[in-house]
Amino acid sequence: MRPLLGGLAGAAAVAGLLLAFAGWRGTTDLLPPLPRRTRRTTPTAGWARWRWPIALAAGAFVWAISRWPVAGALTVTAVVGLPVLLSTTSAAQARITRVEAIEEWTRRLSDVLTSGTGLEQAITTTARSCPAPLRTEVGALVARLAARWPTERALRAFARDLHDPAGDLVVAALMLAAHRRGPGLASVLAGVAGSVGEDVAARRRIEAERARPRTTAKAVTVITLGMLAVGAVNGSYLAPYGDPLGQVVLAVISAGFVGCLLWMRRLALPAPEPRFLAPTKEPT
Repeated sequence: MRPLLGGLAGAAAVAGLLLAFAGWRGTTDLLPPLPRRTRRTTPTAGWARWRWPIALAAGAFVWAISRWPVAGALTVTAVVGLPVLLSTTSAAQARITRVEAIEEWTRRLSDVLTSGTGLEQAITTTARSCPAPLRTEVGALVARLAARWPTERALRAFARDLHDPAGDLVVAALMLAAHRRGPGLASVLAGVAGSVGEDVAARRRIEAERARPRTTAKAVTVITLGMLAVGAVNGSYLAPYGDPLGQVVLAVISAGFVGCLLWMRRLALPAPEPRFLAPTKEPT
């Protein structure tokens, strides 16, 4: 009977891995959080909504058939945590894509300003062809300007929505132009866009160097969890962990393994760059 239960537990663990992989394939996350009014919805909202019920159901199933509470807890952790632990590449790529969108929007704004259009009107014009990663933020900026917010306050709120040093660089140039209202803003923005483009190129080189350790971390995680699943099918392999003391030892080992994975993920992700525009609160 115990080998049968072990086999069922192994099958449940494999199912948990498949669910976690499905969630990882749909995980995009990882941009800095946006204010509540500008938070965008993503196609992965369904997984984000149902991952905890699915994880708890899988964990309860594994606990019921194996009678190991640690096995149930590990299943819940695998279904919920693996998509996050294995999505470092997606997170880094999302940040780079966002900075590229800032560069593209800045160049478009510079092109519009060369025709002699005013700053506020130029921003409104570029909203129609804004890159997709910035559509929500630029739309919020246009709405604030249409609501007759002071230009500097609207731009500071825009910088807060972008939450990126590259966005601060662009907004700083726009704020200076809003104060002086003189010619030359288009050329300044073109230069700023060039600087942002160099930043994008540097980030891509760094991510290329980080690709190998990230792949190694993912391989170690998948192989280790695969060995656990195979061991669960073989009842004698995990038999020493069946008593209460074994469960405690298994919990300690599992906690150490998860902690190492979190540490590896933290090392694989770039540290957040400091912003130089002070964050401001949106008035009510």
